[in-house]
Amino acid sequence: MKKVYGSADEALDGLLHDGMLIAAGGFGLCGIPELLIDALVKSGVKDLTVASNNAGVDDFGLGKLLATRQIKKMMSSYVGENAEFMRQYLSGELELEFNPQGTLAERMRAGGCGIPGFYTKTGVGTVIAEGKDHKEFDGETYIMEKGIFADLAIVKAWKADETGNCIFRKTARNFNPPAAMCGKVCVMEVEEIVPVGSLDPDHIHLPGIYVHRLVQGEHEKRIEQRTVRKREEA
Repeated sequence: MKKVYGSADEALDGLLHDGMLIAAGGFGLCGIPELLIDALVKSGVKDLTVASNNAGVDDFGLGKLLATRQIKKMMSSYVGENAEFMRQYLSGELELEFNPQGTLAERMRAGGCGIPGFYTKTGVGTVIAEGKDHKEFDGETYIMEKGIFADLAIVKAWKADETGNCIFRKTARNFNPPAAMCGKVCVMEVEEIVPVGSLDPDHIHLPGIYVHRLVQGEHEKRIEQRTVRKREEA
């Protein structure tokens, strides 16, 4: 089964349709599938629901899809670094399903494991719990959260072999593995594709069984919040 494609456009060919649910990996600007996001912008697909920790920044990452109004709804934990995200939400132009960060990751992981729902204490007694099933276990109240089963997962890895076995680098491991797992189809972009057998099995973070298509490319490594000290006077 061929998994390696020549470009992000080719890797998404035949997979896109209006109104689909996409799970996107990454955290802020770390480990985001920027090439695949650019290809989504170019495709013109619209009315998307995107499950992602946040939406990047205004001119990079998922922020590009917000700028072109291709996203109808976000399922996210954090809105703070993207002014357009906040503007669209506060003006009623964008639907937003807030999720506690750990709950969002677990909803993705649950979907990848075929689990339709689970109970958690996170959010009990807050607006997060409104309209959800409540149940007691050992005298404690829990709310039910549903697993996420996405039409498409777009993720980024540091290195992968030609069958899709992959390694994520440092912080990119937070949302990329569960996002990859919950997609009916997973398309992964990587910095380097290596021959089968060259990765130590003990170092593989996500097995290739979850990955359907691969694309290698050059990536821009942005810093989301640049913090430097003032220059000291001599």
